[in-house]
Amino acid sequence: MMHGLMRGHVTRAFRRHWTSCGPQKQWNATNRLFCSSKLLKNTVRVTYIHPDGTEKAVDAEIGENLLDVAHENDIELEGACGGELACATCHLVFEQELYDTLPEKQEEEDDMLDLAFELTETSRLGCQICVREDFEGAKVRIPDDGF
Repeated sequence: MMHGLMRGHVTRAFRRHWTSCGPQKQWNATNRLFCSSKLLKNTVRVTYIHPDGTEKAVDAEIGENLLDVAHENDIELEGACGGELACATCHLVFEQELYDTLPEKQEEEDDMLDLAFELTETSRLGCQICVREDFEGAKVRIPDDGF
């Protein structure tokens, strides 16, 4: 038995992951399923809305911050300080409903947001917000940086 699964017996959740992997399916020595040499990860769909109104929906790994998700998906969100909370170039605007569920801002983040363009009541820094399961279907707006 492999972690509660017998060879030939595949659970529904496992089957969903298996079929979503495409042709790079393989088992490693410890019997964990890998896709393209990476362990399958839990993701949710998040949509970034660019300043011009175009949208890009991406799969965001749960636990990863929104700045890193943007960079991994070729979304133009600067993050000049590399997520060190020393700038406001990863400023995002959240929908009120999602914003209300976010952890409280730290004083340092609030100070950095004072430097952001198009600051709103639902503004946060992408480097400080980690993706959660309840982000499924969320939309975040990238404000116009003035350039």
